[in-house]
Amino acid sequence: MPDNEQPTLLIIDGHSLAFRAFYALPVDSFQTRDGQHTNAIHGFIAMLINLLKAEKPTHLGVAFDISRFSFRTREYPEYKGTRGETPPEFIGQVPLLQEALHALGITTIEKEDFEADDILATLAKQGTDEGYRVLVVSGDRDAIQLVNDKVTLLYPSRQGVSDLTRYDIEKVYDRYGIRPEQYPEIAALVGETSDNLPGIPKVGEKTAVKWLNQFGSLDAILEHRDEIPGVVGNNLREFAENAIRNRRLNRLLTDVELPVGPADLERKPADEQRIRDVFARLEFRTLLDRVLKLEGIAGDSEVGIAAAEAAAAQAKTAPVPVTLLDEELAAWLARHSAPAAAGASEPSPEAIAVQVETLDGFPIAIGLATEHESVSLPWIPDSRDYAPLEAWLAGPSPKIFFNAKQQIKALRSAGLGVAGLAFDPVIAAWLLKPDSTADRSLAQLVDRHLLETLPTPDPNQLVPDSDTVVGPAGEAWYAWRVARALSELLDERTRRVLTEIEMPTLMVLAQMELTGVTVSHAELSELSAELGESAAAIASEAFGIIGREINLGSPKQIQEVLFDQLDMPKTRATKTGYSTDAGALADLQASNPHPFLGLLLSHRDATKLRQIIESVDKAIAPDKRVHTTYVQTGSSTGRISSTDPNLQNIPVRTEEGRRIRAAFQVGEGFETLLTADYSQIEMRIMAHLSGDAGLIDAFHSGEDLHRFVGARIFSVDPADVTPNMRTKVKAMSYGLAYGLSAFGLSKQLRIETAEAKQLMTDYFERFGSVRDYLRNVVVQAKADGYTETIFGRRRPFANLNSTNRVLRDNDERAALNAPIQGSAADIIKIAMINIAGDLDAQELSSRMLLQVHDELVFDVAPGEWDALSAIVTHRMSTAAELTVPLEVQLGRGQNWNAAAH
Repeated sequence: MPDNEQPTLLIIDGHSLAFRAFYALPVDSFQTRDGQHTNAIHGFIAMLINLLKAEKPTHLGVAFDISRFSFRTREYPEYKGTRGETPPEFIGQVPLLQEALHALGITTIEKEDFEADDILATLAKQGTDEGYRVLVVSGDRDAIQLVNDKVTLLYPSRQGVSDLTRYDIEKVYDRYGIRPEQYPEIAALVGETSDNLPGIPKVGEKTAVKWLNQFGSLDAILEHRDEIPGVVGNNLREFAENAIRNRRLNRLLTDVELPVGPADLERKPADEQRIRDVFARLEFRTLLDRVLKLEGIAGDSEVGIAAAEAAAAQAKTAPVPVTLLDEELAAWLARHSAPAAAGASEPSPEAIAVQVETLDGFPIAIGLATEHESVSLPWIPDSRDYAPLEAWLAGPSPKIFFNAKQQIKALRSAGLGVAGLAFDPVIAAWLLKPDSTADRSLAQLVDRHLLETLPTPDPNQLVPDSDTVVGPAGEAWYAWRVARALSELLDERTRRVLTEIEMPTLMVLAQMELTGVTVSHAELSELSAELGESAAAIASEAFGIIGREINLGSPKQIQEVLFDQLDMPKTRATKTGYSTDAGALADLQASNPHPFLGLLLSHRDATKLRQIIESVDKAIAPDKRVHTTYVQTGSSTGRISSTDPNLQNIPVRTEEGRRIRAAFQVGEGFETLLTADYSQIEMRIMAHLSGDAGLIDAFHSGEDLHRFVGARIFSVDPADVTPNMRTKVKAMSYGLAYGLSAFGLSKQLRIETAEAKQLMTDYFERFGSVRDYLRNVVVQAKADGYTETIFGRRRPFANLNSTNRVLRDNDERAALNAPIQGSAADIIKIAMINIAGDLDAQELSSRMLLQVHDELVFDVAPGEWDALSAIVTHRMSTAAELTVPLEVQLGRGQNWNAAAH
């Protein structure tokens, strides 16, 4: 029969491929609004679409395991016994996947007491007997034994399920050096870790292949076991039963009684409406489009056409944008605008969405939109036609901006004031899912919350199709609708965090980025050159010790020197050998000091500092200032981070780090820098949240916190607390807030675990309310599913009740600190908002330049020191009402280092 007339039977191992898809795609990026994870389903369906396009099967079936138990576990209870618990995020996805497959007209097959592999083997045998070309899709290597001249195995790569390797007889021989039917005999000798089938000790794949090629079969190998010399021969004789058992268990059955045969798996017409219903619940907009376009699934049936027309009728159509000028623009804005209500917590119907198209940081077009109307304005600087827009932007009417900071900066760069920011969907989506890096683009949010697809031009087209270019007016319309959808998901406290903390903070950060901070190129260049000379000298000395030159930045070469040439103790094992990261090498140097290792660590320090210097130096703009970008949505706790360049990673405790800070200088025309820093803010929040009388007394006494706590723990007078005692107490106090274990504390302080455990016991005996608080945080989070800061910022945790210990422990540690670190983030943001408001209200020329963790840096205008220091001290110390005082330390100097406090 010609190949083009031969029917093709495609059979898939459902559980195997679903699991691979689950681990290939990020869990947090595939989750419906009601919390159902869908990454395994999405990956499987995407793979299936590609298979259907490429292979065009005439017959198709997907086999699933019913449970982990089968005739194999009855014979050998340890079979697959080492496999961990099913990840909780995977649970529930298989039934939904099967429902989606049924909607696609695909038959699924299960058989009590048998595995999916046995179903595949039986169907493959029946298919070849009946004249089918058979394709088997499985991630289980046992399926290699099914390959013959009529059966091809499609095996997924390590990256997931998108890339499938074709195993025919030739490919199997090239890979393993054997015939396909011999593969189970290799596996029997070597063993299969994933199935908990131990093989013959010290017999690897090469040895097993050699024996098979020499003797022909496993039975023949065992018959000649006495002829095989050496350790492996002894092991074969001692553990022969392992191989016999393994071969018996890994043989796939080809005679299982199934409810269907190959002919019953002929592809059936898809139920288009059912597909739409299932994919809508799964929120698979893009996959739905791909499925409906797939030949044979979205046919030209009357039902299909009717369904498509009905869906099109229900979909919202973007309003055609109009261009308005002068009086018409003023009238449109007046008709749709109203002043923001006091304490408004969500975009009102009168809120207008704004989208700014920019070029080189300046606006070139502006789009406005409400639910049913949109306006497109090509921006012409200084045109009086747009005077109504300028007045409206600077006025109090509520506005929705998508990714607001970037657009507000562009408008301000063009001399346009902006006020009345009411909602940014990016910030709102982050507040709802702070741990997720997905849902940050307009297309992602449109897909998730509107169940629509944002028209996007093909990046390969030089001239995009006009139907795929929505423009700023269209983007504003989508942003308005996304904002409304997100607003409905916000609880009242989260809405207050959005409107009272995050939106005002965004405005402050936009101005700080525009202002920048003066940095001396000359000082950075001088320090960089010195560090370069120092690094070269260190490298030369290190090379002298080992007698040769190597690349000190190459982990592979460092591993060879440390663990082979110098024969130092092995560090933590990694995929590429042994760890050479900073922590591992610092521990190695502490336990087994060596001159080369000390020089290597010094070289790394110098190199890292040079990299920091270069990143800052490259960022100096023509105005001699560095304009960093503050990332408001970059952390799950609410902390602000800094990038391009990162100004929050400049060390302060080393001489070189202080010299880098000395290059950050007072701006031209200003008198000095002012620095303001919270003192021990996280410990103060800990005292407030725990209500521990001992910690509260410590902060009210005005005495050094760690000396006060040390006196309690070690039962000595505060004056007798030694520096070593204070170091231990400080590590303990901060470590507890981050879920530090006794082992972690012992490693950090380089003391015995028993001593660290006793230290923790003594701490909790004196400060029992801290222990109770930390316990209750986790207990409450397990009940609620989230933690909450003093101001209502929530951080959800999906794995606090997980049966996966690693996931559960990670979430418990994060939950311990989330309320503390999140409250600290809220407090400094509130302080920044109030300080910026006071600067405007008092019409001061001083300006906020930097936010670095719990520190703020200001340019002080001539004659404004007293006023600014009073504002900063008052606003920072009163940003939150705690049971302990918020202490603020001020510094003054011509550069950042000199202004240290």
